[in-house]
Amino acid sequence: MTTLKTDFPNLLEPDLADVTLVQITDTHLFSDRERALLGVNTLDSFTAVVEDITTSKRHYDALLMTGDVSQDHTDASYTLFEQGIAPLQKPCFWLPGNHDYQPNMYSVYPSPQIQEDTHLLVGKHWQIILLDSQVEGCPHGVLSAQQLQYLSQKLADYPERFSLILLHHHPLLVGSAWLDQHCLHNSEAFWQVLQPHSNVKAVLCGHVHQDFHQHYQGVEVLTSPSTCIQFKPQSHEFALDTVSPGWRSLTLKANGQIETQVYRLASSDFQPDFESQGY
Repeated sequence: MTTLKTDFPNLLEPDLADVTLVQITDTHLFSDRERALLGVNTLDSFTAVVEDITTSKRHYDALLMTGDVSQDHTDASYTLFEQGIAPLQKPCFWLPGNHDYQPNMYSVYPSPQIQEDTHLLVGKHWQIILLDSQVEGCPHGVLSAQQLQYLSQKLADYPERFSLILLHHHPLLVGSAWLDQHCLHNSEAFWQVLQPHSNVKAVLCGHVHQDFHQHYQGVEVLTSPSTCIQFKPQSHEFALDTVSPGWRSLTLKANGQIETQVYRLASSDFQPDFESQGY
């Protein structure tokens, strides 16, 4: 059994020039360890991704979880996530997705490993801002006036720092009609907040269960594979992809650049039920 550390490395260490992060997203865990989502046991695939991160032996400073931890809203599913990342022995920062139930999230988190911070000063040169785009009971996202104000204020407070912004819902269409109807619905307001701030370098999301990387208004927009089922890119109707679950690494460089790569499981053990029409 892995023993949790209670004193994790300080991500906010001011002497760090470069900071490397690992993003995992959309685990969709159930309280029942045997439950599957569209034919994929989500706990098994999540565990395999954690093992892949471990065996990659890549250096990284912290984990980012960008929403949809749970599929069934239970305390037990959130505890399984906490137990699942324990072997990584890194601090984890999280935000809610549309499938999450925040009262139960907050009954389990924060914990010794999973932090509740929504603003991080990272090393010498960067800040990370985590936003809540959840609309309770709806698959699409919206950033409230309070969240937009919070974003604007943090960008204004630290103009000398490069900025990475995290939210669950994608603020840029990915080209799949069925997914794009569930995007961030007030994305225009989001981009208006960012427009005056040249220090914004990237926006990182979950939600779409696929690797997407595009520049918009001088900002990199990135989404990442789920740890379970994958959605087929550029598909007008609901469709699942054959590629494996995965994760993303990001190195925030001292010069404002981001080095990023998506990693996928080498095996094809987690193929979904391709006859599924949705979930």
